[in-house]
Amino acid sequence: MKRTIVDTSQLELEDKVVSIKRVTKVVKGGRNFRFTALVVVGDKNGHVGAGLGKATEIPEAIRKGKEDAVKKLISLPIDENGSVPHDFIGKFGSSTVLLKRAPEGTGIIAGGPARNVLELAGFKNIRTKSLGSNNKQNVVLATIEGLSQLKTPEEVARLRGIPVERLL
Repeated sequence: MKRTIVDTSQLELEDKVVSIKRVTKVVKGGRNFRFTALVVVGDKNGHVGAGLGKATEIPEAIRKGKEDAVKKLISLPIDENGSVPHDFIGKFGSSTVLLKRAPEGTGIIAGGPARNVLELAGFKNIRTKSLGSNNKQNVVLATIEGLSQLKTPEEVARLRGIPVERLL
């Protein structure tokens, strides 16, 4: 996964809690309850990240998840009609997310966890299909993995050593 360092000081980040799970550990004296929060943050302008927070109380787990997500921010290419530059498949664990270009007016066609990521990333028109496991954490991470692998036409032309006009 290509990680670009993003300066978060001038970004206005929004966060969304994707899931909260209660985890139980049975010990001699009874049960210990802890909470795990999966949080996605983004500025709706090409930056998005996801993080996991674990704590004994829900607000603390959410706070930790948000901090983790900010550390893992990536920047994304968004084309002129608010879609991805090209189709791509993101994989994480046994989850696979297919990301497809969409024309103007399509909107975000995506399931719950992938929709949260795409909305906070700033996409306006995109189609997705979640394949394989529908575990929320893996779907979110597969979506981010797929988005991080996207390249703009300019990047592809530079890598191939040809002008952009010839590529298109």
